[in-house]
Amino acid sequence: MVEDNEIRAEVSPFAIREGEIKVFDGKDAYVSMNQIVNKINLGHITDIHFAILDLVNEFEFITSRQIFQMLKIKGIEIDSQDKLNRKLDVMINSKILTRYYFLSEDGKGIYRIYCLEKMGKYLLTSKEKDCTWQPSDNTKPVVMIKKRLVGNQTLIAYLRKVKAFDSYIVKPAIKAKVAGKIFKASGGAVKLTKNGKSIQFVFEVVRREYEWKKNLIERMRLYKDFYDNFIPMDSGFKTIPQLILICEDENHIKETFYEIVKNDIQISKIKLLFTTDLRQNKDTLQDTLVEFKIDENNKYKMENIDLKLLEL
Repeated sequence: MVEDNEIRAEVSPFAIREGEIKVFDGKDAYVSMNQIVNKINLGHITDIHFAILDLVNEFEFITSRQIFQMLKIKGIEIDSQDKLNRKLDVMINSKILTRYYFLSEDGKGIYRIYCLEKMGKYLLTSKEKDCTWQPSDNTKPVVMIKKRLVGNQTLIAYLRKVKAFDSYIVKPAIKAKVAGKIFKASGGAVKLTKNGKSIQFVFEVVRREYEWKKNLIERMRLYKDFYDNFIPMDSGFKTIPQLILICEDENHIKETFYEIVKNDIQISKIKLLFTTDLRQNKDTLQDTLVEFKIDENNKYKMENIDLKLLEL
């Protein structure tokens, strides 16, 4: 597997591309449960396949590279990405999982996206595992899937590269009290603990989707509602969490901050932080966050933060 620091991409693979569509790349044929049971009995489907199934169920949409990284984190040894891909093919052919890729004017995407199929849900429920998947989940649009993949990448980066890492939540539910609405942070959340003290980071993924500025404003108003009215244990947070917006690139950070200031949806109780997809590929996350400060000319200036809490 190519290590994060060996990736030389100038544009995030999870950025939105014009006219991009999701293309089915799974198995379109009937598979019976008896066939699945037979493969299990013959040893063609093993504990590793079930570990993969658990990961896909947890993250909803995930790439094979992200699966490989999570298996290593969990101490499940698999020799190579190619070997993992062969196991994924077995699961595709058995309709335990299904697969998609993205297609745009630039051609096919460089990765495949894996998600649950009906046989996968049957296997999970047979083991008394929680599984809320339903077939309509796989109809989600490109932008929602890419936001999930960005969240996955960020959570995995914190798992692998931050010594103070404690735990993560893939889809934390947050309540905007005044609006009376519960929404989920699109990038997940992590809990960091150092010297007995803990803080939680909440990640919101911002993409240049259709009407992205309008969507950003609506989303930030919900966050502002949550933060302005926060008291301990709201949405399960003991203390006020730190919000981090994950943008597509450096210019997108500036564009996003401009929209927040222009529409007066800044949050007074926290210092709003930003990062990008590609910043998660650094060897350490210590200098991956940025903030905006007012300079001597009374103008906002973007500055990198050196946060020791994120050291490896």
